[in-house]
Amino acid sequence: MSTMIKYGAGPGQIDGMSTSALRETFMAEGLFREGEVRFAYTHLDRMVVGAAVPGSEPLQFGDGADVGTTHFFDAREMGIANLGGAGWIDVDGVRHELANRDVLYVGRGAKCVTLGSDDAAAPARFYMNSVPAGADVPHRLIRRADAKVVTMGDEARSNVRSLAMYVHPKVAPSCLLLMGITDPAPGSIWNTMPPHLHERRMEAYCYFELAEEDRVMHFMGRPDNTRHLVVADGDVVLSPAWSIHMGAGTGPYAFVWGMTGENQAYEDVDPVAVRSLR
Repeated sequence: MSTMIKYGAGPGQIDGMSTSALRETFMAEGLFREGEVRFAYTHLDRMVVGAAVPGSEPLQFGDGADVGTTHFFDAREMGIANLGGAGWIDVDGVRHELANRDVLYVGRGAKCVTLGSDDAAAPARFYMNSVPAGADVPHRLIRRADAKVVTMGDEARSNVRSLAMYVHPKVAPSCLLLMGITDPAPGSIWNTMPPHLHERRMEAYCYFELAEEDRVMHFMGRPDNTRHLVVADGDVVLSPAWSIHMGAGTGPYAFVWGMTGENQAYEDVDPVAVRSLR
């Protein structure tokens, strides 16, 4: 298991950042590596993003040294989404089978998590969001069919998309984590439109199902001072509470969103008119 640290930055710092500095500060790249568990510990509401791609041998984690506790889950919860082939996750001796786009919620108090693939030739690709938790919520497997799906957007504006809520008060409760998956409709390229701010919550985006030649142009920054990040398959964007977040793809894509902060009110946002962006 390896952990990188992401300290973040304030809105006044982005003016002097090069492309590489922006990427280093607001992205976690290279998390999905076969045979490894890799985490990025962020100073944005202490969220940890991570990935595990088990091949012929299972992978395991649970030590809390990198988060300052005996066990990783002593004061944390986690959502684990399978973005690859069929796999399984064992939490303290209880095994859960995960198909593509199933999500496992792991609550506070777990000691050991083991992850495996059914077929090493088509491995599971587990993506993880973990945040501090102050309550004990039972572990729960949320299958793709169990997610609450909301469709939104306008075809004429190329932003029709379906939003599937997994770790959410309306589907599976948690302490402070929200997690789901969004799919732009065929022919639509924009996500999170209109852009908005939610000063009370940060968010992480994991873009996936992009072809090798495609990219998502992810826009961030204050509404009057925007920047962009060019994002490939498996890249994670860390969006601080002060920043807008929206993206457009050069081809089909999907993304996992994870949030944490003061509340779990998904509608607690401050929309930003596109015409006001600079």
